[in-house]
Amino acid sequence: MVTLTLLAAVTEGPAPEDVKAGWVALIIFLLLALAVAFLGWSLTKQLRKAQAAKDAGAYGDQPVEADSADEPTGGDSPTSV
Repeated sequence: MVTLTLLAAVTEGPAPEDVKAGWVALIIFLLLALAVAFLGWSLTKQLRKAQAAKDAGAYGDQPVEADSADEPTGGDSPTSV
């Protein structure tokens, strides 16, 4: 019983009129959003570079030809009749 009373007293917190939004929190939020956008842009750039290197055969694969990459090869495709 004593622990419930103590727990209720601890979890009350400040009054709603004592809490206000601050400019510091807004600036931190905007900086975090900017950092996430930059990381997404950087990841996209790195993935494009890695795909270009793979297409060039840098990882031991056969280089991909530009003309044959867009068209299916062979007559076993499900669309051929």
